[in-house]
Parts: sequence; structure tokens; C-alpha cells
Amino acid sequence: MLNKPFWTFLFTVLLVLPSSLTTYAEERPSIDLRFLETTDIHADLVNYDYYQTKVDHRIGLVKTATLIKQARMGAKNSLLFDCGDHLKGNPLGEYLARIKGIHSGKIHPVYRAFNYLGYDTITIGNHEFNYGLKFLNAALKGANMPVVNANVYSVKTNNPYFRPYVILKRKLTDLNGKQHELKIGVIGFLPIQIMKWDRANLEGKVYAKPILEAAQHFIPQMKAEGADLIVALAHTGISGDPYRPETENAVYYLTKIPGIDAILSGHSHSVFPGPVYEKLPHTNLKTGNINGKPVVMAGAFGNHLGIVDLKLSYFEGKWKVVKGISKAIPIADTSGKPLVKSDKGLLKTIKADHQETVDFIKRIGL
Repeated sequence: MLNKPFWTFLFTVLLVLPSSLTTYAEERPSIDLRFLETTDIHADLVNYDYYQTKVDHRIGLVKTATLIKQARMGAKNSLLFDCGDHLKGNPLGEYLARIKGIHSGKIHPVYRAFNYLGYDTITIGNHEFNYGLKFLNAALKGANMPVVNANVYSVKTNNPYFRPYVILKRKLTDLNGKQHELKIGVIGFLPIQIMKWDRANLEGKVYAKPILEAAQHFIPQMKAEGADLIVALAHTGISGDPYRPETENAVYYLTKIPGIDAILSGHSHSVFPGPVYEKLPHTNLKTGNINGKPVVMAGAFGNHLGIVDLKLSYFEGKWKVVKGISKAIPIADTSGKPLVKSDKGLLKTIKADHQETVDFIKRIGL
């Protein structure tokens, strides 16, 4: 038979234990972190259709910029990224590349816009190569943020042609108002089909490795360098088709790579989460997760802003993603009615280039 002192001890332990566990849980740091994405802008900086010579509220980074500012206001911690195909796609892009050119000391209006909005890192898409490497390299000099790509290699050196990844050090505020410095790894990918689509510009200069091969090579390096979490800027679409080295749309399989915590995607001009992907295996459209990892794709031409909200918790000496939710916010409704106003500051920043393009179109009679 158990004696009275034992029962007194047991009762005391049971009384104290719940409050101890609660205190421990409260002391464990947690951080809400928001990733913002634009993709496939295709030089649509202004809400203007150069072909129809009229305003179009369904496109334009000047509209997306308003959503960016709103999304930043709604989060203590946020980072902004672009997933490529931003230099080519409309008369403004063509005029800058083929008529005006990029002269020493001049900044391409796309990168002037990115600088103004304070992008943290960007990647490049397949269309960035359409004007040749010389133009691309000259334009990239005007970008104030890191530019990453991990699967395009130099023929001459057999090393990555661009910076494959960057590890950003950011001071983030936890739910109790305390700051922590986190290392956020950012890596970029694009389809190997650039070697077919832009063979004349690239052959003998660069070559491309399969996306998953590059990811499997560099992600462990990033973790070894201390990355607390890793986001992939993946200029590649979403498909559940069986993976092959030449797979163009590889996001589904990137979600299976250990170490990648979130994927910002593009290339196919679609919107994820969205009904197009309702039959994709192991996909939750309510949370925007594929194989348990948050993924977003923000359409094209600035028509959506992609948002990934992560909840991070610190335990066992590491920061871990315990929850991730994604969504894509439109700048206009399905009828083309604007849902947000243009950002006046950004419009002012790129207005001269826009007007110069409009004047050129009028001059040549298009």
C-alpha cells in the first residue's frame, strides 16, 4: 500500500507539470514570415496595352506594387522575390533591347522598378536570354539585389554562369517582439529548354543542367553553410507527369527535395493554388501545399501577387517550418474591373520609359 507522502508528492507534480509545459511552450520562439512573389512580368510595368494603345487594368506591376505594399503592412516580417521572365514580352521590352539599348550607367526600367520596390532576390527566366547574354549581363548590372540561378553553367569554366544561390541574413521579429537573425537561403532554377529556344544566343557559351540535379547538388551546400530555411525561385511550372531530366515543369518534384521549405514558381502563366490543379496528386488547394510544402504561382503580367505565409518555431537548436499557407491575390476581377489603384511612386519612376515607348509606336505608325 502506498503511503501518504507519496500521494502528496504525486499530487504536487501533477499540479505543477501543466504550468511548466505551458511556460516552456510560451518561451519557445515563434516567427511569422511572409514571402511575396511576382513572376512572368514580361515588361508589363504599366497597366497599359501597347498593342491596343489603351489602359488595361488586368496587367501592370504598378498595380501589383499596391498589393505588395498592402501585404507588407500586414506582416511583421516579409521578403519580396521575382521568379523571372521580366525583361521581354511587350513593345517596351523590345524598344529597350532592340532600339535604345542599355548604355553604361543606365538602368533598365524593369530593374529600376525592382530597385524601387526593394526586391530581396530575383531569378531569371528563359526569356531573359532572348536578347543575348551581352544585353542580359548589361541589364543585370542595374539590379541592386542578388540575381540567382543554379542550373545554367559556363562552357568555359564548367562553373555556374550566375550566382547559384544566396544566403540572406535577416533580423526577424518573433511573436513576443524579440528579434532573431535568420539565414534565409534563396536558389533559382529555369528549364533546360533554353538551349533549344535560344540556341543561337547560347550555344558554345553556356549549358543547362536538369533542375533536380542542380537542386540535389546545391541544397545540401546551403544547409551546410547554415541556411535556417530555403526558398526556391523556380521558373518552372507545375505538373504531375513522370519526371525526366528534360522535364520543363518540375515544381512537383522540387517539393520532394529535402531542405526546400517553400517554392515560388512561374513560367506557365498559371495561378497556384487554383482549380487548374485540383487533380494534382498530394495537393491541398486550401492551404496551397504540394507534398506538404507551400507553393505559389502568381500568374503573369503582374496580374497577381503570390503570398506564402510561414510559421517558424525554434526547437532542438533549429528553426523549423511548422506551417505554410499560400495564396495568389489578383489586381482585377474576372471582368477586368480594377481591385487596386496604381502605385504613384512606381509609376513616376518608370513613366518616362513608358512614354518614350508610346511615342516610338506612334512614330512608326503601329
